[in-house]
Amino acid sequence: MSDNIRMEPLDEEFFQKPTLELAHALLGCLLIKETEEGTTSGFIVETEAYMGPHDRAAHSFGNRRTKRTEIMFGKAGLVYTYVMHTHCLVNVVSAGIDEPEAVLIRAIEPYTGLDLMQHRRPVDQLKNLTNGPGKLTKAMGITMKDYGRAFFESPLYIASGFKPEEIAQGPRIGIAGSGEARDYPWRFWVKGNKFVSR
Repeated sequence: MSDNIRMEPLDEEFFQKPTLELAHALLGCLLIKETEEGTTSGFIVETEAYMGPHDRAAHSFGNRRTKRTEIMFGKAGLVYTYVMHTHCLVNVVSAGIDEPEAVLIRAIEPYTGLDLMQHRRPVDQLKNLTNGPGKLTKAMGITMKDYGRAFFESPLYIASGFKPEEIAQGPRIGIAGSGEARDYPWRFWVKGNKFVSR
């Protein structure tokens, strides 16, 4: 799958899809972060869609507009980072302007910069390096400073990768207090990939 990977940002147009479609399309894409220490990258293998004002699990439920969620009201393809339980999580803003939806990147399969990732996040088993939304950001050096950047420009961007053979979907994880929204099948993952969070 890595023979002709081009580490160049996808066009802004790529992100202009309905949110559920984007959550699906991001699987297999390459997430890349350039820092002074070096460049790391990994293939996105798990995502979750958050459908904005009508989704009780979304930060923007009821059109909630705060300093934290402001970027969600921007254009598709922007970077939405936030801190949860001391971990920084990274999302792709989706839908149109003033339609505050987003796709959480839940897990990646490491591709380049493995030594740097393991230096930032030492683990005994490689499969535990980036198999969760807080794990992958720490390994890749994605922080709150990335908030508001664009995924179609360096230093944090998404490039084309591989086409998954099979994609699975099911309920999202860790949103117990969100009523009926906890059952929506808006988590997508590359079936059989060992870096999927669970």
